[in-house]
Amino acid sequence: MAVKEFPAGAQLIQSEQNLTALHLIAKGSVRADYPGGTYYLQKGDVIGVCEIFFGSHFISYQTEEPTGITSYPCTAATLSTLMSKSAELANRIVTSLFKQFREIHDQYEMDLFDCENIYHYLLNSYEEYKTFCSKHGFSARALPDLETVEPLVLEDDLERWLDGYYEQLTTLIAEKSAQEINPDFLAGITIKTNLDVHRVISVSRMLYDYKADIARFLMNENKLDFFDLYTSLLYKIGQNDPDSTTLIAALSTMMIQMEDQASIDKEMYQSRVAEYREKLAHLGDGPAETASVEDVADVTDSMNTILAYSEVSGETAAAFREAVNKFANQSDKNASDDAARKLRLSITKLFYQIYEKAFVKSMKDPSVPKVVKMFFNFGYVDEHLAGLENASYLYKIVDNLPTDPKRKVYTAYEWLTAIYKGKKEPSRNEFDSDFPTFLREQKMSGNITAADEARMQNDTKEKMLFEMRNMFPTVNKITFGRVLSFCPIFSEHNVLKDLADTLVSVEKVEEAFQKIRAIDFSAYYRDVIYTNPDIGIGKESIGIEVLPDIVLMPNVGTRGIAWQEIEGRKRTTPARMMVSIFQMEDLTNILVRLTGDFRWEMCKRVQGARWNDISEASLTSEYFDYIQFYRKNRELSADAKDKIKLSMQKAKNSYKEMFIRDYEAWILYEGTGSPRLNKVSRGIIFTYCPFSKEIRTRLAANPLYKETMSRYDVKLSQKLHHYDNVFQKLKNTGTPIPKELQAQYEYLSM
Repeated sequence: MAVKEFPAGAQLIQSEQNLTALHLIAKGSVRADYPGGTYYLQKGDVIGVCEIFFGSHFISYQTEEPTGITSYPCTAATLSTLMSKSAELANRIVTSLFKQFREIHDQYEMDLFDCENIYHYLLNSYEEYKTFCSKHGFSARALPDLETVEPLVLEDDLERWLDGYYEQLTTLIAEKSAQEINPDFLAGITIKTNLDVHRVISVSRMLYDYKADIARFLMNENKLDFFDLYTSLLYKIGQNDPDSTTLIAALSTMMIQMEDQASIDKEMYQSRVAEYREKLAHLGDGPAETASVEDVADVTDSMNTILAYSEVSGETAAAFREAVNKFANQSDKNASDDAARKLRLSITKLFYQIYEKAFVKSMKDPSVPKVVKMFFNFGYVDEHLAGLENASYLYKIVDNLPTDPKRKVYTAYEWLTAIYKGKKEPSRNEFDSDFPTFLREQKMSGNITAADEARMQNDTKEKMLFEMRNMFPTVNKITFGRVLSFCPIFSEHNVLKDLADTLVSVEKVEEAFQKIRAIDFSAYYRDVIYTNPDIGIGKESIGIEVLPDIVLMPNVGTRGIAWQEIEGRKRTTPARMMVSIFQMEDLTNILVRLTGDFRWEMCKRVQGARWNDISEASLTSEYFDYIQFYRKNRELSADAKDKIKLSMQKAKNSYKEMFIRDYEAWILYEGTGSPRLNKVSRGIIFTYCPFSKEIRTRLAANPLYKETMSRYDVKLSQKLHHYDNVFQKLKNTGTPIPKELQAQYEYLSM
């Protein structure tokens, strides 16, 4: 079947449009909108499969990016026939159907919770408002129709077993090959599921309408709402009144509630909030006090907001709250005594429990509260512990963080989300086991069954949990820099520089890598084999550049780590490097170090067991041989040998650490014409990490580089001559030069 291309933002299908075909997404992604919810379809999903029984669409579909669609004419009557023609297509139809049902049902469950939550919130807020008014001698205002608000009652709610039923049905069908299942059965399942999808969406529409009716009491165009009740009361009592802080905190919570309500007009909301903040600014006695009030308005009671959102048990919440408060009251938060250490360990354990619960919930929440986003991205928990000025800054930037996964720079939250959504595979754990290896180990130890292993292999949630429970806590501690005094929550005492100056951005990362690659141009190139027998090309080794993924850990730290050099076993996948989102040290220097780490580990990966075998020349084998036998090396002076001995002590006898230190000197000093290395080390690094052509030209007259550069130039000339011959042969036969070989020639000429 032909694939029809659509640009991003194209409206594929409108609700109520006749359904005459099913549409398989060949590439791209599509947003599906229905009354009360939204979900997303990816490559392999089938559009219309939830509605085919009804003959018309009740879901609208719009492309999120350039998308290719293959259409199959089909109605409910011909569905079985279509499925009998292609077992693979039948499998895709049913698999996508069950996936979409789960998406819609998950949204229904979230909406059900939200309806109950907002109902009780309104009642409690009004009671608190009346209490404030009574305390200050004001008459409480009554809102029109407020007395008509009642708890949600669904006469035809969904059965509680429905979700489990489809979960089990999905598993049972997945265990069968498509050829083993009667197409009539699959068609029947599809039709029956259509009825349940329609039921869920019908109930979701009721939930949406109920929330919309409730939300209008929070804010509406007439200003007959809770927001006006509270702001008016605040303006009356003034900022100096002790209750003003509580009122401001209540308004902050109210704004969080309104940010979650799709039925509240966003422009109206922004206008009202801006008006409130402007008036609030004039309540203070001076600029400094005004700024403090604004800070409180944004972030007051952060910890309770985060704990409530995470839905951890009351026991866990109480334990975390108590531990954080105790930590906040410590005069020395970096104390090394046993009690302080145990307290930090207790906070750390609870922090990750809360993070995990909140993260999983956020994956189904299109409107995560800003304070919770601060928790995810910065480890932020409490406004007082963070400092009001810092908390205010975090609040301001959290919705517009300068990262971009498309440009390979992620926040920790974006990274975990990418794994949860199947866009990235989880990292290896601290024992160097990847996810499949970990599952095998768990099965062998009896912790899981073979069935569990098979189920978990492609479960993106399990992959995310593996990442969160392994890489995340270890790397968060390492990037913080002070392992013994590590505590994952954002605290003002760790902020040593202005946060705005230390915030890592995609631009800063790219600028740093550009500086490194301007010196070590081949740093991130990998060798692959290119063949093209049709034009007489046998095997040619060419280099392709693969820049690393950078993950910004939620802490104020001083270090970075090159966690792994490739994904899985494929050598053309990006490395993974982690740094703190607020980096107190120079970012370029840290990335230089990580690049050195990457070069060492990548060479070991390529060389395998012979990484230190001098009979097979490589960066690691030559450097290993150099350090191992430096005492007998006649090319080294006594002074050079003493320096190596001292450096080895500092590096704790780690050959890798020695190389990284030399590599740092190579990039930061030698590349600028300021020698730091001895002759042997310089020769090895120049051979495998050569300077760019511009730097080589500049250093050509320097006797320190003359011998090594001459050897490099000879080898380079031989390689270029080889390609000149290859290109000439292609030209003689009128064959265009492959772009891969042309790119390799340009790479060698750098």
